[in-house]
Amino acid sequence: MRLLIIEDNKDLCDSMCFHLQNEGYTTDSCYTGEHALYYALQQSYDVIILDRMLPVMDGLSILKSIRNKNINVPVIMVTAMDGLHDRIDGLDSGADDYLVKPFAIEELLARIRALARRPQKIEQTELLTFSNLILDVKGQSILADDKSCSLSKRETDLLEYFMRCSNQIISREIILSHVWGPDNFVEEGNLDNYIHFLRRRLKTVNGNVQIKTIHRVGYRLEELQGEA
Repeated sequence: MRLLIIEDNKDLCDSMCFHLQNEGYTTDSCYTGEHALYYALQQSYDVIILDRMLPVMDGLSILKSIRNKNINVPVIMVTAMDGLHDRIDGLDSGADDYLVKPFAIEELLARIRALARRPQKIEQTELLTFSNLILDVKGQSILADDKSCSLSKRETDLLEYFMRCSNQIISREIILSHVWGPDNFVEEGNLDNYIHFLRRRLKTVNGNVQIKTIHRVGYRLEELQGEA
């Protein structure tokens, strides 16, 4: 399972990540509301652990933005605000659970397991589009005009990330962290191989898009202009 930890107390955030990783979870973490929203919208998570009081953008605002995007990932809101109306506000804003600080890590783990057992809502974003390209995430295939092509799971994950970040320059490090996971070892050249595979797939279906190499920076998925 992949978890996103959003907590502005760095010591607490690092502690949660440490214990969760020891339990076999993959974790991403951030300390501000602005970064939290970016992660939540660009990456798929099984559970989000969200602090309510955050700099730049508070937890309730982040939660409402996530739900407005039809992202149905389970969210555990953690906060020192333990009043009845505080709990009601959190749950009404879209939280699935509400955990008051300080808490035992064992209780957090139990709540994560409980959420994982719940049947999840069907996501509304199984089809992604960019220019004339359609990615069927669940079906692991691409379609452009009247041509289609199957993808491997890794190719699907990689192209999904590019399409969610279309027209943005993404560094190799960020791609590897989001697609392979921050704690997974990836052999040198592995990403280049998958970029090569995807470029061939895009040409096969005459997709009007390209994965452009930005020298010494990373890659960008962009629409083709004129001749390819």
